[in-house]
Order: sequence, then structure tokens, then C-alpha cells
Amino acid sequence: MVLHFLIQGRVQGVGFRWYVHREASELDLCGWVRNTEDGEVEVVASGTAEDLTELRASLRRGPRGSRVDRLIEHYLDEREAAGLSSFRIDGAW
Repeated sequence: MVLHFLIQGRVQGVGFRWYVHREASELDLCGWVRNTEDGEVEVVASGTAEDLTELRASLRRGPRGSRVDRLIEHYLDEREAAGLSSFRIDGAW
């Protein structure tokens, strides 16, 4: 199962990407997280339905200092998972 999430709110400059990386890695998910130019955080994750449900709950919670106003999600075609490897942060310097 592959899900795409877009998280809106106070989600940049608060360690959100690192938080998502830790949570997703603990769940053994494949995929990535990155900031968008619009001030949102984007996540693509592949794993079991149960693990993705846990990730969803973590995304709604967010790290200390963040505020999640909206969580948009949609399913991606299973073929999208083919290019995914261990969870990573895109665009981290």
C-alpha cells in the first residue's frame, strides 16, 4: 500500500522532517519526506495498512513546536512503490 500525504500548518523549521523520518523508520516503511516551496511537508510512504495507520496518527500529532492544521492524503498506485527504498529525507542539507 502506498500513500501520499501533504501536511499543512506550522510544519517547517520545527524538525518535522526529522520527526517523520524517525517515525517511518521505526515502522520499517519505505519512502521519503520533504519540504515544499509552499511551506508544507510532503510524504510518500509504502508499507502495511497497519503501519501506515500508525504513521498517519504520528503525522497528525507532529513534533513538539509544530501545529498540524490539515492532513491531505491519497492512495498511489502500487507501482509507485517500485522505486522506493528505506525511508529518507529529500532535500536535507
